[in-house]
Amino acid sequence: MLTGKNFIGNKLSSSGNVTFQTFNPELNKKNDQIFYEANNDEINQSLDLAKNAFEDYKKTTPNERSKFLNSIADEISFISDTLLEVYCSETGLPAGRSRGELKRTIGQLRSFADLVLDGSWVEASIDTAIPDREPIPKPDLRKMMIPLGPVVVFGASNFPLAYSTAGGDTASALAAGCPVIVKSHPMHAGTGEIVAHAIISAAKKNKMPDGVFSNLNSKGISVGVQLVKHPNVKAVGFTGSLKGGRSIYDLASKRDIPIPVFAEMGSTNPIIIMPNKIKNDYEDLAINFAKSITVGSGQFCTNPGMIISVNGDEMNRFIECLSSELKKIEPSCMLHPNIFNAYNLNANQITSNKDVEIYDQSNLINKENYPKHILSTVNSNVFIQNKNLHHEVFGPFSLIIKCNDMDDLKKVISSIQGQLTGTIIGEKDEISQNKDVIDLLGSRVGRIIFDDVPTGVDVCPSMLHGGPYPATTDSRFTAVGIHSIKRWVRPFSFQDFPDALLPDELKNNNPLKIKRTINGVIT
Repeated sequence: MLTGKNFIGNKLSSSGNVTFQTFNPELNKKNDQIFYEANNDEINQSLDLAKNAFEDYKKTTPNERSKFLNSIADEISFISDTLLEVYCSETGLPAGRSRGELKRTIGQLRSFADLVLDGSWVEASIDTAIPDREPIPKPDLRKMMIPLGPVVVFGASNFPLAYSTAGGDTASALAAGCPVIVKSHPMHAGTGEIVAHAIISAAKKNKMPDGVFSNLNSKGISVGVQLVKHPNVKAVGFTGSLKGGRSIYDLASKRDIPIPVFAEMGSTNPIIIMPNKIKNDYEDLAINFAKSITVGSGQFCTNPGMIISVNGDEMNRFIECLSSELKKIEPSCMLHPNIFNAYNLNANQITSNKDVEIYDQSNLINKENYPKHILSTVNSNVFIQNKNLHHEVFGPFSLIIKCNDMDDLKKVISSIQGQLTGTIIGEKDEISQNKDVIDLLGSRVGRIIFDDVPTGVDVCPSMLHGGPYPATTDSRFTAVGIHSIKRWVRPFSFQDFPDALLPDELKNNNPLKIKRTINGVIT
């Protein structure tokens, strides 16, 4: 049952006087539940609890943390029917999408539970002493990763489960030994509260310290600003817009003691279609791209927002075919009126350019929050010169860039800023003859896809969901998969410590039986 309150550690609280409601975009009306924004006292209480909890939580054993994470997954499973009902009422997303995202969220939690037991993520390294080394003795040195401290996680608007309260940021931070304070997204505060209740229930059952998790409601940006500036916070995870992510990054950088911000800020995900491929397979390409552009109303960070190829009759046939396929797909509800309005505004900023040709592909459904699918084209020289055409449009929008030849296509790629993904589609022989295109695209993205659409992110160890700025604030890390745990830890060395005082990960007899590097040999 929803309360609209904040979780300050294990305690429910609603002492603030700022309230708000979530919105059902499908019915185009507010939901009934009143939510209370966290006030200054509640924010400070949650961060004091987190600071104190860290001292105990960082000392929990891998087995204890693994059980905690699996218990969160169990608790979420127990309440899945209620959770998904609220999820759909706050997002307008269909039941199938909600079930898929729930499965992914639970899977992520369990994968981090397994990782904690595996122990390889601590990267234990031991270089034993050589007392008789000349000209000076060599000390005993042992290194491993240790948790940073309390982490603030900003819930994402487009993934109320997988990137929010118990999503990948929270799961990976808890796995690393870091308490988490979630700044719940106001668009799905009810979904966030139900998930938060599951996390708190798991924390109590597993005797985790009070303050290992808190969930704070917010109507605007003030709660997030206070969290980022607070000295008890040691790192931030964010998924959202470039404007929001950069603002958080700047706040964190201006602190007396700056902290890392791992922000994923969107992407246009450029698609390179080679000339022979577009000539031979334009119909199949059009069908696949129409589905990819419109799935989930285009509200994915890997949506194909930019298609690049060489101009000519073949490309024009592809555009006409794509236009026809888009008309066959009915629009679907967007997450919120604010997102719907932002989509129309951002799309208009591009299509209002006199050099951009517009294809309105969908017959507009006369329902609020249902967007038109928009396909537009522009010549390469205009695109290169006008950086405003490079911006992401969050929704079912794609811009096609017409290049004069392959050299011109390479200039277009060179003009693009950092992206999450890049895709190259072509016949094997023409790709092998243009390997420099792969290298050039690779310098701009975190992941290259071959001969497929970019939409979707598989959760596995080899997934890299990140990329050069402005796709993310730090291209060295992924926001998806088990290696995302590396964002919340730092290396730490022990020199000449007695074995009994070392953490189990570095003791001589390796009581945790984890993989370690000893004197340069993995064992």
